[in-house]
Amino acid sequence: MSTEPRLKVVLCWHMHQPEYRSYVDGRYQLPWVYLHAIKDYIDMAAIIEATPGARAVINFVPILLDQIQDYANQIRAHLRERSPIADPLLAALAATQLPDGAERLALVRACLRANERRIIDRFPAYRRLADLARRIDEDPAELDYYSEQFLIDLLTWYHLAWLGETVRREDGRVRQLMTKSCAYSLDDRRLLLEIIGQIMGSVTERYRRLAESGAIELSVTPYAHPMLPLLLDFEVAREAVPDMSLPEAPSYPGGRERAAWHVQEGIAGFERHFGFRPRGCWPAEGGLSTETVALLAEAGFHWTATGGSVLRNSLARNGDCDNGGAMHRAYRVADGDIACFFRDDGLSDLIGFTYYDWHGDDAVANLVHHLENIAGAHPGDDQLVVSIILDGENAWEAYPENGYHFINGLYQRLVDHPGIELATFSECLDSGLEPVDLAQLVAGSWVYGTFSTWMGDGEKNRGWDLLCQAKEAWDRVMAEGKLDAEQREIALKQLAACEGSDWCWWFGDYNPAGSVGDFERLYRLHLSNLYRFLDLEPPENLRQVISIGGGFAEQGGTMRRGTTEEAVGI
Repeated sequence: MSTEPRLKVVLCWHMHQPEYRSYVDGRYQLPWVYLHAIKDYIDMAAIIEATPGARAVINFVPILLDQIQDYANQIRAHLRERSPIADPLLAALAATQLPDGAERLALVRACLRANERRIIDRFPAYRRLADLARRIDEDPAELDYYSEQFLIDLLTWYHLAWLGETVRREDGRVRQLMTKSCAYSLDDRRLLLEIIGQIMGSVTERYRRLAESGAIELSVTPYAHPMLPLLLDFEVAREAVPDMSLPEAPSYPGGRERAAWHVQEGIAGFERHFGFRPRGCWPAEGGLSTETVALLAEAGFHWTATGGSVLRNSLARNGDCDNGGAMHRAYRVADGDIACFFRDDGLSDLIGFTYYDWHGDDAVANLVHHLENIAGAHPGDDQLVVSIILDGENAWEAYPENGYHFINGLYQRLVDHPGIELATFSECLDSGLEPVDLAQLVAGSWVYGTFSTWMGDGEKNRGWDLLCQAKEAWDRVMAEGKLDAEQREIALKQLAACEGSDWCWWFGDYNPAGSVGDFERLYRLHLSNLYRFLDLEPPENLRQVISIGGGFAEQGGTMRRGTTEEAVGI
């Protein structure tokens, strides 16, 4: 038998959605939390459960966990006592009477928001309904000629098509509903809602059990997915892009206090849902700076991670070169006591943006071939670790059958491979992996190794200035002490939602207009609601659109931007 050390490979899946609820009325503005839960989160758990020896790191954002739990509670209450559901799309699924007019048109349009090739075209019944819905989208007056049963069937098929592949294969109730094909009754729709509710209620528990069994390591992102380095210091954006244009505000007011709050609240939220303290933190967008690393170390984290371009920028700044093996090691930043891992951008992006058009077996073989080449280039090196990190939700929409064949095949092939060891980041450290010293970290994210996706052009900077303006108002009201404890708590939650990184990500004419519009409106809604909770009138500038987007066509849920491809964050 070979005595060569096996190559450690860490698959890290980041599960994230921003806050979609309006805290004024609790209404969900977009449905992506529950749709990704019934498709992507549940499939990933089921596939790991079915593969003995599989290992992975699963990272959750606490504000996502809160929404998953909220959906589960609402569905359970609705099925038990007919309580209202605060998501209009999900509420319509099991409604005894569907809305009219603009709300009905909005439902028709919402049921078209799926990957056309992989989701809509896969199911002929859904395809026929979607063709009719598209005619209505183009000419809303046509809606008057369609029966209520059309909308009922469209809503039913939309949710059936979004179900995870493991659910479709394992749940006989789903197969019965799909076989029926049309003319769905209220009982059919309530059954489908019951299935969705059971899935929503099981997500957190299934991942907790996987963690207890050792199959996965659960890690966390600071509470509302804030871009920590920019909360701490706008100037760090110039470490990677020296001539970057910055917001008019010199810094985010009270940024360090807010960054520390998100870290501590993230840990508390994780413990609330899973019952134990996480050892690792994937920061929002993989955004790191030296000060951010120190903050995470102070919080007691053992490891963090970011994009490979951040390491390349840092090595170049330190006068070092990437000799081909530098990426596949753990590092210690500025003599700190927290390990930092760096994403193999090439391998990760193959999964995210290339393999979806390949046969699953070919894609798995290609990835394993790359891993074998890495191991072969460094024989006898027991300090290598290949970090493959990407969203655990967006990529699979473009794969056949939600990536079921590729993910299954990948886990099984890596488990069986004699020269590869699937591991978690904590297992790597516990096995004796020694971090290499990195004298200086050039601040950046997992997109380009910079913060240019969140700051630098006029629209993004304006988004930050609106946030800074709102935070200054928050500080004034808090100093006056006029709010009671309950008012302070809801205002604090609203501030956290405003501080999430998702909003400025979207601004720019290179993003699809429809998605930009959704997130731009939601950002201004969150900011306006913050003023209302502070008992202030929202400023007039929040009535003005920040960005309209529209620089490229949205296809299959994937956007291509420069030399980097990013999955649409929905």
